[in-house]
Amino acid sequence: MTVTASMVKELREKTGAGMMDCKKALQETNGDMDQAVDYLREKGISSAAKKADRVAAEGAAYTLIDGNTAVLLEVNCETDFVTKNDQFKELLDELAKHLLAQKPSHVEEVLAQPLHGDGDTVETYINKTVAKIGEKITLRRFVIAEKTDADAFGAYIHMGGTIGALATVEGTTDEAFAKDIAMHIAAVNPQFVSRDAVDAETVEKEREVLKQQALNEGKPEKIVEKMVEGRLGKFFEEICLLEQNFVKDPDVKVKQLLADKGATVQAFTRYQVGEGIEKREENFAEEVRSQMKN
Repeated sequence: MTVTASMVKELREKTGAGMMDCKKALQETNGDMDQAVDYLREKGISSAAKKADRVAAEGAAYTLIDGNTAVLLEVNCETDFVTKNDQFKELLDELAKHLLAQKPSHVEEVLAQPLHGDGDTVETYINKTVAKIGEKITLRRFVIAEKTDADAFGAYIHMGGTIGALATVEGTTDEAFAKDIAMHIAAVNPQFVSRDAVDAETVEKEREVLKQQALNEGKPEKIVEKMVEGRLGKFFEEICLLEQNFVKDPDVKVKQLLADKGATVQAFTRYQVGEGIEKREENFAEEVRSQMKN
């Protein structure tokens, strides 16, 4: 049977599912509208679509290491209660395993891939979990890292997944040491590895701000430049990993810690769950009253 655009439109209006999902459902059910609705419900697509406009700003960061490959990912949900759910935990682990094996380059690619290379797509797998748990769930972002046998991954998850960090520490195989570096990254939140990594525009902007601050304090112009350079050093300490005091021993800088090990850090990633997502403020009493009316 030929599936027409009007049939797809009708199914979309009934279920809220995407156009391609509706088309596939109609094809699989030979154009039977009721069976197509059931098909989408069974796949979890219909219920997931209805939740698409909800805000998912909670969730968890998760890391998984397999030999010389590691992944850090963030999966969002609507409430922090869900992160304690065994089905949500299983979802995190399955997604991490898929990412390590398939090594996609971006989220859209992941969602279209068959989970573990076979069967339902990752998007369908997530939608089925949405149907079971009853909340919007999204794979927000991920990073895949590679190392050699001479290096170590530092992976750290804080407070049940609220913050995750992954660093590749080169020149050492000491995993405990590498984890300490990742823990520092999670706790202190550096933006760059070193001074050299900070772009010129950021440095110049900060220099101008510091200069204006000094002038506003009434400092003589002839000493302002020296003051600015001194304060710029403090700025680098705030944003550069190597310039920071180690969180477990503030008397030692991270760069000294690494030097003593003969190690270096070329890159790291830190995810704080929900950062940058605008959370919707809700009045719980009003929400209950609204549901009772309905």
